[in-house]
Amino acid sequence: MRSLLANLAIVPTARAGWAVAALAPLALVIAAAAPGAWGLAPAIALVLLALIVVDGVMAGACRQWRIEVARECEVGQPLRLAVVADIASARAEAALECDPRLSADGRVNLRLARGDGAAGGSLQDSELSGDITLVPNRRGTALLTRLWLRWEGPMGLGARQITRQIDRSIAIFPDLSPVRSRELQAFLRHAQSGLIARRLRGEGTQFEALSEYEAGMDRRRIDWKASARHIRLYARENEAEQGNQIIFALDCGQAMCEALDGQPRLDRAVSAALTCAYVALKGGDKCALFGFARTPLVMTPFVAEPRSFARLQSAAASLDYHSEEANFTLALARLTTRLKRRSLIVLFSDFSDPAAAELMIESIGRLLSRHLVIFVTLADSELEDFIAAEPGDLATLARSIAADSLAQQRSLVLQRLRRMGAEVIEAPWEQIGFALIDRYLAIRNAEAIG
Repeated sequence: MRSLLANLAIVPTARAGWAVAALAPLALVIAAAAPGAWGLAPAIALVLLALIVVDGVMAGACRQWRIEVARECEVGQPLRLAVVADIASARAEAALECDPRLSADGRVNLRLARGDGAAGGSLQDSELSGDITLVPNRRGTALLTRLWLRWEGPMGLGARQITRQIDRSIAIFPDLSPVRSRELQAFLRHAQSGLIARRLRGEGTQFEALSEYEAGMDRRRIDWKASARHIRLYARENEAEQGNQIIFALDCGQAMCEALDGQPRLDRAVSAALTCAYVALKGGDKCALFGFARTPLVMTPFVAEPRSFARLQSAAASLDYHSEEANFTLALARLTTRLKRRSLIVLFSDFSDPAAAELMIESIGRLLSRHLVIFVTLADSELEDFIAAEPGDLATLARSIAADSLAQQRSLVLQRLRRMGAEVIEAPWEQIGFALIDRYLAIRNAEAIG
């Protein structure tokens, strides 16, 4: 009988378990009151077992099933996953074994019911469907490896269960939602830079031409010498700077792999870097991506057109997470040898204490002798919460004091970088991308790169 159940893939349900538990006292009563009728207990058990088998057979087979999920998604963005099965039962359950990038415990559970919730209303009358929204928490390739389906018979005593091996991969790319945001698209739509092929006037400091001064112009643009020669006011028109080299250097070491509001700091940094790179490409500058940990990992060639943005996105998606500390000395020295002209280097990194930041500061100091550096770090919201917590007990007070000490040490490191000449950006992860764009545009318009 056991082998028969295994071949039919029939398992007892929770209702069958409760039925066994209810019949156990009855068997004891029969044994105590009428010992000669002990055979009734095994007969009742066999009847119950037969009902379980019959109910499982009546549940019917799964004629077909399918999984509906996108092949690609972005980290931190919702991903809809649906399971559809052609089963005669009124309801069913499904479980999926998946990569921890999709679910922290590596398992996804769904309830299937009759309706048109999944597949956009394209279900057959005999199909059950169930869907769930997942939020990937890390970049990379996530695998769906196994599916379990379970459905009950009409009496609810027996259930059919099948297991199927699947091989479905989902590519998880960096989050580009800031690039698609209305604010950035509106800015690019109305910006002067990079939209049409013409001489870009009115930005920067490189002289382009003189024009007669009109009301509303900035008085600082008046060319007093030319105005004296022509006995009327003339204003300078400047050409916007283009063709600058911008390198987005991403620390992939241990400090950047720590979670910040559900995602690694590295993923937050990658999203901000790609957002700024998109704006820079629209403005006519050249961009490259450099990733490093203990050794340099990725160094892309410079791309100069918005249509090449996908190359940067693909390179950013390949940046893996590393548990060792980043080697700034080796990585930034290797980066310096690849740069033949003055460039803007946007360095995304983090540090836990001043001692760990010493080598980073020395390496950035060597970069500043030839290049312009923007150091970008994410504000630690957890540290700020510890500092702001009311000292209700000694443990909270000690944690608050330690957090405040770390925050002061962090502030000292950032001040040293500013005194050395580096631009420093520290902001919450929600604002870091747009803060970087503002700083980049200010530097670009001041002709400070080339």
